[in-house]
Amino acid sequence: MSVAGVRGVVVDKELIDQLVEVAQRVVASGAISANGHGNVSLRVPGAHEMYFTAGPSLRNHARSAVVRLGLDGTLLEGDLPPIQGAVVAMHTAMYEDHPDVGCVLHTHSPYATAYAVAHRPIGCWVEALAMFGLPTGAPVAEYGPRGSEQAVGNIRAATIPGVPAVLLANHGVLVFHRTPELAIQVGSIVEEAAQAGINAGSIGGPVESPRSSGPRLSSAPWSSRAGEPRTRSRCPDCASLVGDLLAETAGDGQALEVRRLALLVPSVRSMA
Repeated sequence: MSVAGVRGVVVDKELIDQLVEVAQRVVASGAISANGHGNVSLRVPGAHEMYFTAGPSLRNHARSAVVRLGLDGTLLEGDLPPIQGAVVAMHTAMYEDHPDVGCVLHTHSPYATAYAVAHRPIGCWVEALAMFGLPTGAPVAEYGPRGSEQAVGNIRAATIPGVPAVLLANHGVLVFHRTPELAIQVGSIVEEAAQAGINAGSIGGPVESPRSSGPRLSSAPWSSRAGEPRTRSRCPDCASLVGDLLAETAGDGQALEVRRLALLVPSVRSMA
């Protein structure tokens, strides 16, 4: 079913309902920050467009806060606040680069974000990663200012063909897949693997599964120029940086928790 949009264009009511349902399922999965901050988008079948959650939280997301955009980033329907609009480009980039992708999720799930803050990839030490298309784990895209061309370029550079997730340094997680069901599943598995990696750090560190194959995670970008040594971070206090950024929208409690988790992110012996 479709209804006429405010600007005289057609809005797909069923897609809006589907997107709001997907947002609630992301929240229900538990792979999200305490305040539910994040965004979800769905490709419009047969059109160069997407629907996008423009609300401040995925928790109880309002239908009225769903917007329709062209894959060039043009706002076609609805109101898009600047803070949500800043991340639209990383959604559209995934649709442009991967014609089979039908859904993109972005969250600040705590354990995976801890790896992103520490500039550490998540290795394939949980079998489910290999089963769901991440046999080399989840790589890290270098940091770029929110919404900048640099940030989107870094995401594209870090994306491994066929691997449906990437960590965003000092930011969070980006998952993209054919269907919302698969995207939600992958987001949950990435968060589970991150939690397992941090927990394993106290007993010697995680070890990658023998099922892991393909390029090593050590080949994922760790520095701004080829040949630079891999380091945990390009900034002296990344945990504090992301904590300050999160405090603007999530409160000091969540920011402190991300800092704490980032300090627990272990070195991975298999990548030494």
